[in-house]
Amino acid sequence: MNKIKGLKCKECGKEYPATALHVCEFCFGPLEVSYNYDYIKRKISKEGICAGPKSLWRYQDLLPIEGEPTVGLHAGFTPMIHAKNLGAELGLSNLYLKNDTVNCPTLSFKDRVVAVALTRAKELGFDTVACASTGNLANSVSAHAAEARLRCFVFIPHDLESGKVLGNLIYKPNVIAVQGNYDDVNRLCSEVAGEYPWAFVNINIRPYYSEGSKTLAYETAEQLGWNPPDHAVVPIASGSLLTKIAKGLAEFEALGFVPAVTTQIHGAQAEGCAPVASAFLEKRDFIRPVKPKTIAKSLAIGNPADGFYALKAVQGSGGIIEQATDEEIVEGMVLLARTEGVFAETAGGVTIAVLKKLAKQDRFRHNDVVVAYITGNGLKTQEAVAANLGAPWHIQPSLASFQQALVEAKIAGVQT
Repeated sequence: MNKIKGLKCKECGKEYPATALHVCEFCFGPLEVSYNYDYIKRKISKEGICAGPKSLWRYQDLLPIEGEPTVGLHAGFTPMIHAKNLGAELGLSNLYLKNDTVNCPTLSFKDRVVAVALTRAKELGFDTVACASTGNLANSVSAHAAEARLRCFVFIPHDLESGKVLGNLIYKPNVIAVQGNYDDVNRLCSEVAGEYPWAFVNINIRPYYSEGSKTLAYETAEQLGWNPPDHAVVPIASGSLLTKIAKGLAEFEALGFVPAVTTQIHGAQAEGCAPVASAFLEKRDFIRPVKPKTIAKSLAIGNPADGFYALKAVQGSGGIIEQATDEEIVEGMVLLARTEGVFAETAGGVTIAVLKKLAKQDRFRHNDVVVAYITGNGLKTQEAVAANLGAPWHIQPSLASFQQALVEAKIAGVQT
C-alpha cells in the first residue's frame, strides 16, 4: 500500500497515475496529489513528528514522495517569532511572524517547495529540472539542482532584481532572461515543457511542488503548541501558497493534531498586481488577468494559476484580501526591520502593509493569535528601499568630529 493514490483533477475529479502531469486531459482543470489518508493515519503521530528532523521532512508522511527525501534535507522548520514590538504598534499582543527569510539554502519559502519537487523529480527519473520564476524559485531550483547534480534551466523576466539574478548565476545553471513579464515567461516555459523531457517544477511537476507549501501550516500549528492561529496573513502571487496553507491546517484537523480550525485567512497583494484582491473586492467569482506594475516583483503574476482557489479559500475562511501601494510596501519593509530586526523582501512589505491595514480596520481583537507569513529575504531586493533609507554620517576619525555630527543630527531633527 502507498500513501500516494495518484493525481486527481480539482474540477471534474478524474483520476490519473502519479506521474509528471499537471492538467486534466478531460476538462483542463489542475491536478493535485490524492493521498491515502487511512494509510497515513496509521503511520503518523505527533510524537513521531517531534522526533523527526528539524526540517520540513519531519512531515514526510504528508508529502508526495514515495521513498526517503534526497534533496533539500535542511529546508524548513524556520523560526516563529513573537513580534512583541510590531504587535505593540499595531495593538496586537499575540502577533507572530513565520520567518522564511532564513530558510535554507536560498532564504525564501521556495526552498520548501523545491525540496519536495526535486526529490519527486528524481523518483520519476528526470535528470534535468527547470522553472519559470520571478526570482526566488529560480534561486532555489538552481541551488537544489547543484546539490542534487541535476542539469538545470531557469527562465526569468529580463528586469529581475540584480540580487536574484546573481542568486541564480552563482550555482552555474542555464539562466534564460526573457524579454517580458512573468506571464510571458510562464507561457514560453509551457511551450518548452512540451518539447523537452524536463521536470518543470511549476508545470509538469506542479502537483508535487505545490504540496511543499503545506509545511508552513504544519510548522505554524506545531510551533503554536499544536493550535491553529485565529488569523493568517499570506502574500498572494500564483495563489498556491495560500491555498496550501489552508489545506495543511485542514489536514492537521482531520488527523486530530489540532482543534477545529477556525482560522481566518487573509490575502495580501500589491496594488500594481492585484487580480485576486480585485476579484474579492468586486465580489467576482473569476480572476481577470492584469499586466503587473509593482516593485513587488516576486508577487508580479498577472494571471495567477491558483488565483481562483485562493479566492475561494479566503472567502471560505471568512477572511479578506487587501492590497498595498508601492509606497506602503516600502513602509512595511522598514516597519518590520525597525521593530523586529527582520529584513524582508518586497513580498514581506506587502504582507506587513496589509497586516497594518487589517489592524486599523479592527479585523483583529487585541488577544487574537495572528500569524504573518514573511516569505523572502530583503537582501535580494535592496533596490526597492535603497532610496528611502538615507545615508551614513561621514566623519573624521576623531571624537570632536563625532560630537559635531551628533549636534548637527539633533539640530536636523534626526532620531539618535
